[in-house]
Amino acid sequence: MTNLQNFSKGFFKENAVFVLLLGMCPTLGVTSSAINGLGMGLATTFVLIMSNMVISLVSNQIPDKVKIPSFIVIIASFVTIVDLVMAGYVPALHAQLGVFIPLIVVNCIVLGRAEAFASKNKILPSIIDGAGMGLGFAMALTLLGSVRELLGSGKVFGITLFNETYGMLIFVLAPGAFLALGYLIAIINRLRKA
Repeated sequence: MTNLQNFSKGFFKENAVFVLLLGMCPTLGVTSSAINGLGMGLATTFVLIMSNMVISLVSNQIPDKVKIPSFIVIIASFVTIVDLVMAGYVPALHAQLGVFIPLIVVNCIVLGRAEAFASKNKILPSIIDGAGMGLGFAMALTLLGSVRELLGSGKVFGITLFNETYGMLIFVLAPGAFLALGYLIAIINRLRKA
C-alpha cells in the first residue's frame, strides 16, 4: 500500500467516525460546535502521529506481555503534553473539551492504530497512518460540530449564518448529536454506494 493510500484511508475507507463507528464518546460529547470538534480532532491527530512514531520505533524492544500497557504509557505521555499545551494556550477550548482530552488515552482509535499498524510497520508509514486517521477523525468531528452548530444556533465557527431564533435547540443538546450523526452516516453511506 502506498503512503497516499495509507493517508487517505482515514478520510474515506476507514474513517473512524462515519465508517468504523469508533471513538463515539468524544464524537458525541464535544461536537456541540465546529471549533470544539476541530480542537478535539487536532488534539487526537497530534497524539496519533506522535504515539505511532514512538511505538513504531520501540515496539521491537517491548516484550509481548507488556505491549499494550507500554503503548498506553506512550499515548498517555502525548495526551499529557496536549492537555498542558491546550490549558496554557487555548484555555477556553480546554475548558469546553474538559474531561474528553484525558480520555484520548483510552480512545480505541489511538490504541487500535498503535496495535494494528504502528507496532508492525516502519516509522514513515506509521506517521502517515497517524496523520491520515487523525485528520480524518478531525474532519468528521468538525463536520458533525458544524452541522450541529448550524442547525442549533445558526452559526458555524461563531459566524452567524441565520438568526438564532430559527435554530433548533435540540441539535446543540446531547440528543442532537445522535440525530446529526445518524443523518450524516446515512448521507455518507449513500454517497459511498453511488
